[in-house]
Amino acid sequence: MNSPESATSAPSAASDTDLRSWLRTRVAHYVQLDVADIDTTATLTTYGLDSVYALTLCGDIEDHLGLVLEPTVAWDHPTIDALTRHLEETLAQTSPAGESG
Repeated sequence: MNSPESATSAPSAASDTDLRSWLRTRVAHYVQLDVADIDTTATLTTYGLDSVYALTLCGDIEDHLGLVLEPTVAWDHPTIDALTRHLEETLAQTSPAGESG
């Protein structure tokens, strides 16, 4: 098992993994692929995600997380991994440190 590599990001691993999984599921739904076929390091355009789907994804994220995002968020952070990192940072800035709810 390669746990030493994942241990470097352990503090945020739980929420990061949940959010990444949710994003993978949404993208898979839009492009009608199995979630397992969605590579979180591939650009969203690789899967044919166009501007309409990118705006829809932005709206879904806003609803899911209660955030207001720029409509270009999917283009500014073009992979699920990059988008997850950005959203985690945004959530951390909008919530008091150590508080969740």
